[in-house]
Amino acid sequence: MTHPFSYQGRRVVVTGAARGVGAELLDVLADLDVAHVTAIDLNPPSGPHDAFLATNLSDEVAVRDALARIDSPVHALFNNAGVADTQTPNTVLAVNYLALRTLSEGLLDRMPEGSAIVNTASLAGNLWRKRVKQINELLDIDLTAGWSESRQWFETNAESLGQGPYNFTKEIVEVYTMRSSRPAMRRGVRTNTVCPGPIDTPLLPEFRQTTSDQIVDWNIREMNGRAVSPREVAATLAFFGSPAAAYINGVNIDIDGGFSAAAATGQLDLSGRS
Repeated sequence: MTHPFSYQGRRVVVTGAARGVGAELLDVLADLDVAHVTAIDLNPPSGPHDAFLATNLSDEVAVRDALARIDSPVHALFNNAGVADTQTPNTVLAVNYLALRTLSEGLLDRMPEGSAIVNTASLAGNLWRKRVKQINELLDIDLTAGWSESRQWFETNAESLGQGPYNFTKEIVEVYTMRSSRPAMRRGVRTNTVCPGPIDTPLLPEFRQTTSDQIVDWNIREMNGRAVSPREVAATLAFFGSPAAAYINGVNIDIDGGFSAAAATGQLDLSGRS
């Protein structure tokens, strides 16, 4: 009998595979006997993979070209790529949301029953309830006709959101996961999202630029005194993509050492936050 955590015979796609969490995920999947990995990134990954599609995920034409070149079937799609607010707002929207949704919906017909879509969001997306009306307006825009209408909506509404592009796009991903999980599950495909706190990756210095050392250090201190490791996030992603998570669907799971639980129960020390 195949172990429920095994990827034996399973073909997967990983975006953002060249560094950080994506690079660790390639190693984790190899340890789980994955059959085939298609890596999608701007730069070639050093970790184990079978196919590499050099793709600018902020470019709609490039994303749709990559989509057409992915071989079937796909048993797990890991939408792991993400960029910070050091990039332009349009790039953040495209990489963190538009590419993710395009790949998810474009591959769904090629995913057999029992497959999984696993998104990487962030604790930064956990305030989605404050903007759920705007998020649903954006999600109501169909991407099959292209990205331009979504980009226009974002340009028109960005200043009124009260949230930067990175945080807002992670909020979008959390709501999209919940909205898309039920129709996808009717086709036998699960959709879940992991929401890590600050991760010890090459992106962390970029978050320090866009938020501040004080805010990042406060988050890390309240998360048991250290950032999340890329391996810890990758292992959680691999679990959600495996048959072991066969009845988990529509979940946004925090990877934060209990930070969110402490926030919900008034146990955070807020003195160092501002």
